[in-house]
Amino acid sequence: MPTLFDPLKIGPLTAKNRVFMAPLTRSRADDNEVPTPMVAQYYAQRASAGLIISEASPISPAARGYPWTPGLFMPEQVEGWKLVTQAVHARGGLIFAQLWHVGRISHPDYQPGGGPPVAPSAINPGGEARTPDGLKPRVTPRALEPHEIPLIMSEYRLAAKNARLAGFDGVELHGANGYLPDQFLRDGTNLRTDAYGGSIPNRARFLLEAAQVCIDVWGADRVGVRLNPSINTPGMLDSTPRETFGFAVRELSKLGVAYLHIMERVSYGDEPPPAPDDPTNIPVGFFRPMYDGVLIANAGFTLEKATRYLCEGWADAVAFGRLFIANPDLPARLARQAAGVPTPFNQPDRSTFYTRGATGYIDYPALGET
Repeated sequence: MPTLFDPLKIGPLTAKNRVFMAPLTRSRADDNEVPTPMVAQYYAQRASAGLIISEASPISPAARGYPWTPGLFMPEQVEGWKLVTQAVHARGGLIFAQLWHVGRISHPDYQPGGGPPVAPSAINPGGEARTPDGLKPRVTPRALEPHEIPLIMSEYRLAAKNARLAGFDGVELHGANGYLPDQFLRDGTNLRTDAYGGSIPNRARFLLEAAQVCIDVWGADRVGVRLNPSINTPGMLDSTPRETFGFAVRELSKLGVAYLHIMERVSYGDEPPPAPDDPTNIPVGFFRPMYDGVLIANAGFTLEKATRYLCEGWADAVAFGRLFIANPDLPARLARQAAGVPTPFNQPDRSTFYTRGATGYIDYPALGET
């Protein structure tokens, strides 16, 4: 049976273990959304991961939805990311860039000209957007015209090319968490009646076209896709999620993408856990018979849970998020734990997840450090 500490082939690459670092927005880029040397240090500290998936990187100015997130649409950002990839590679790590368009979750403050953000349909997501000036109410987005969709695909293409220039080992298309590809995929957010709406194949078209653009640049064996079929964000609903995401997964398998990164539903804080019979709670294992590549599971995993998923064959690797924030040497700590050695874990400080400085970012100690 595989363990978390066995190597894993991902296309032409070999991950040294199956403890992957999940994409984690940290808002530490500079005011021009350029990664800084501190960002490079942060990722280098975590290069013992089998694979690092970078924080989500906007593909264009209009794709942004959060402050100080490093983009992949300007030459200066490419140069900043080079610092990151070089630092990770110097420590023997692998890193993929996650390509991001937030769609309706954005705010006019991020939009060129101050107009509304774009989406498949003009449905206000509600809630508040995080802007450099603080929280502001979200607005009703503008439905994309059919002739605008090729422009967004060209932005994905440019970002994928920029990721190559920056020295990444591959790219992950962010198709999860209620962002633009996810908005197209679900019938609760996509009310279109054209070729990008209505039937499941039509709603999946945007996601699959964006994946194909990445494949055109990188080749399928260096492209991953992240999905979150069990998301419970208000408004992100689908009437038949197993059929919808099952279709998308089978089509992505046909495209030959290197991996799928599937988020399961997890409860944090006082949130109740999902009911066992909840039809919207779809485990990673549901997709195993539909997909021929590497399956990465994510959200709320412990050593015990991750080991069970690998042994059952439900997943090939596990991506850890909050544990990697606080424990830069997470694979070593998990390995000690697996060997029966009592091992402390640093606890993540939520109050510093999205602040600007080094505190809660590059100051978590590795084992043996004080």
